[in-house]
Amino acid sequence: MKVAIVYTSITGNTEEAAEIINKNMKNYTGNCYLYKVEHFPFSDLESFDVILIGTYTWGNGDIPIEMVRLYRAFETSTTKEIVTGVFGTGDQCYPYFCGAVDEFRDMLYVHSNLAATLKIELLPQLLDESRMKRFIKVVFERVQNKNNDLVVPFRV
Repeated sequence: MKVAIVYTSITGNTEEAAEIINKNMKNYTGNCYLYKVEHFPFSDLESFDVILIGTYTWGNGDIPIEMVRLYRAFETSTTKEIVTGVFGTGDQCYPYFCGAVDEFRDMLYVHSNLAATLKIELLPQLLDESRMKRFIKVVFERVQNKNNDLVVPFRV
């Protein structure tokens, strides 16, 4: 199983979440790669079995500009077989808490095999680590049950 964790981070919160997810994903596969979005090999997008996307939210619930290329790549590729998950950090004081996670979720539901979403309040805390482990477990279970069309995305 070849896994990519692709993220962007402005405050370091999403980066920390991506690093924790990467560390825990290694319990399931040794073939896991962590990329800042600007270093992701877009030409290899379809070579991954799993892609986990980590993002912060910008403005009024918007996807950060640096993540738009990844968003568009999923929209225009034949990625329906790729198991995906999306996670992000945000601040609940804003009206669209982790709105970029919701935007990616809606698109990935149509253009990939979306397994799970995870929203984290600000900096990942100890409580969030168990939620991140559950996120990974759900993604891994989706890989194992890939041919089951009745499986719906799970919100951790």
